[in-house]
Amino acid sequence: MSNSSFKTYDAIVLGAGGAGLMCAAIAGQRGKRVLVIDHASKPGKKILISGGGRCNFTNIDARAECYLSQNRHFGKSALGRYTAQDFIDLVNKHKIAWHEKELGQLFCDDSARQIVKLLLDECAKGDVTIQLGQPIRDVSHSDARYTVTLDTLTATAPALVIATGGPSIPKMGATDFAFHLARQFELKIVEPRPALVPLTLGEDELLFRNLSGVSTDAVARHGKTKFRAGTLFTHKGLSGPSILQISSYWRKGEQIGINFLPDHSADWLIDAKKAAPRSGLKTALATAFPDRLATALAEKLALPGEMANIPDKKLRAAHARLSDWPFTPTGSEGYAKAEVTLGGINTNGLSSQTMESKHLPGLYAIGEAVDVTGWLGGYNFQWAWSSGWAAGMAL
Repeated sequence: MSNSSFKTYDAIVLGAGGAGLMCAAIAGQRGKRVLVIDHASKPGKKILISGGGRCNFTNIDARAECYLSQNRHFGKSALGRYTAQDFIDLVNKHKIAWHEKELGQLFCDDSARQIVKLLLDECAKGDVTIQLGQPIRDVSHSDARYTVTLDTLTATAPALVIATGGPSIPKMGATDFAFHLARQFELKIVEPRPALVPLTLGEDELLFRNLSGVSTDAVARHGKTKFRAGTLFTHKGLSGPSILQISSYWRKGEQIGINFLPDHSADWLIDAKKAAPRSGLKTALATAFPDRLATALAEKLALPGEMANIPDKKLRAAHARLSDWPFTPTGSEGYAKAEVTLGGINTNGLSSQTMESKHLPGLYAIGEAVDVTGWLGGYNFQWAWSSGWAAGMAL
């Protein structure tokens, strides 16, 4: 203890990502003495790489139905009390120019660094202390106080906020520290797994894996859940926004379906036959798909010869297959390529109003560490802002 100072705070926030900084800023501006601790050398590392460096900071359609959780209702309170519009107002207040891409996704015109600066400026308004590059040596709880030990500092407070995220993108320093800490304080965990992640295909699908780099607009389906967006073939399997979305619903051993023809009628191949009876199936497919994909699909459908010689029944069957092409992925590309972590701290142990543990007063969990996972497109950032705000208002 000789080279370590001892300080007391009203709240200690573990994690200087979106949720942690939001929570600290709100609590600090409410007059609380707040300490933020992160083992990373810079705050908001995941924010900086998000949205191709422009940060898809929210989605105007963010509502509880766009999130996966064992308790689908848990997110309603926080998302309803701190909305996408509330964060847009904050972005506007900081004079950050932004634009809407498809599907309600909002991005900075300039750089994700502006969102990190916004959060740090809001923390500064609340006199928040931020300690970076500090590995946590120990976290303990006794006499209604939490004590966090670092190399250079021992801090204590009546409130502790777990905001260290999940293990997705480990090269950014992400770990499963939140889950170890949650277990230490007897919060249950919903099995974590990679989400918003590319899926892998086996050797039997080598034809599709050889299409690496080819992209097409398609609908990915798992059960009754569907997402329409770009679908990309990779040398390992399938990616692109539609696949990342469906990956959150898929589990190993299950099948997914790809509708390669969301805008074509059931008889379009029959019409193509009438228009060009001497051409082959690949020629017809090439009007709907990139050339390499048309070739691969024609090979798989195995209907050789001129269209004139292919019965209408077989062309309808080909269309049906193209409209729900089955794939059974062998796995995913894992946390290394996952944008977020599905599962996490079980919401049954938390208050949906305040994000506080129901069993241990003063312990809070927010952001990606919690079993609330949004769709692709700004939803997970909105959960960070909303859950951080809810805890910040309660501290």
